[in-house]
Amino acid sequence: MKTLMIYGAAGYTGGMAAEHAASAGIHLVVAGRAKDRESLDILAGRLGADIRLFSLDDPEAIARGLEGIFVLLNAAGPFMNTAKPLMSAAIRAGVHYLDFSAELDTYRQALALDGQARAAGVMLLPGSGGSVAMLGSLAGHAVARVTHPRTISIALQVAGGMSRGSVTSASQNITTETLHLVGGELVARSPEEVRDFDFGEGPLSSFPVTLPDLVTLHQATGVRDIETFVHVAAGAFPDGDANELPAGPSSDERAANRYHAVVEVTDMDGSVARSVLDTVNGYTFTAMAAAEAARRVLAGEVQPGFQTPAGLFGNGFAESIADTRIIDVTPSEDGD
Repeated sequence: MKTLMIYGAAGYTGGMAAEHAASAGIHLVVAGRAKDRESLDILAGRLGADIRLFSLDDPEAIARGLEGIFVLLNAAGPFMNTAKPLMSAAIRAGVHYLDFSAELDTYRQALALDGQARAAGVMLLPGSGGSVAMLGSLAGHAVARVTHPRTISIALQVAGGMSRGSVTSASQNITTETLHLVGGELVARSPEEVRDFDFGEGPLSSFPVTLPDLVTLHQATGVRDIETFVHVAAGAFPDGDANELPAGPSSDERAANRYHAVVEVTDMDGSVARSVLDTVNGYTFTAMAAAEAARRVLAGEVQPGFQTPAGLFGNGFAESIADTRIIDVTPSEDGD
């Protein structure tokens, strides 16, 4: 039986992904650093999983840890510290790599390693859950509605509290530049270029932000001009010391705070296709989508090199997760 390893399974989202993977009947190994042993013991006992412990500062230890593994899901953030050593080790070991990073540098690293991965027959699938899976499906759906897509403007509405790990990652990965994609190149823009997006209940002010989707949407669709925005609901970013925060939102909090996204794809003729995505809370979606992506890869849905979820699984991938739906907005509905 092919085996999935989740490295970082002791974390909030990694633990939820492990629960979903075990529920799907996947042969599972939960892994992490030695300091996570107690948490991993409890999780493994509940799920009937095996455990492996290794740090990421020793390539030989990583190689031993990956023996017999077919798919590796990296759930250990900040990914600026974990993605490159695990991607490099996965390529050497012939193991397909997945994660759910929201950090742009992860995708730049995957692009840089694309040739090595292809030569080794290994797939690199960062963003198997989270905004990359959500927005990739939404953008791909809308791009298919026009004949000659010229630009993509896409916005994510973030609701509910953040996990301790997300806060830590955000604090360590402050992007100094606000970027957008112009002619296929990442270019700085003013963070003051705020605009309204209607996520389904009226326009909301959204600010430009540097998301990895600038890379993945270009990779999946070929569109060379892309801009990404975020609207953050009140209370989503907590104050105070991250170490004093709870591990993450409770199941009730997640259920009360769904995520939404909207995309506008402009055609060469000036026409605009608008579509809206409605889904479960981001943490719930991420864990479910990452586990489902791993299941599909274990079942043989693999393409060597750097891939995106929508590019690999199709534009319908997000809608296969929970009760996610994509709605096309007609001119009569948006006032055009």
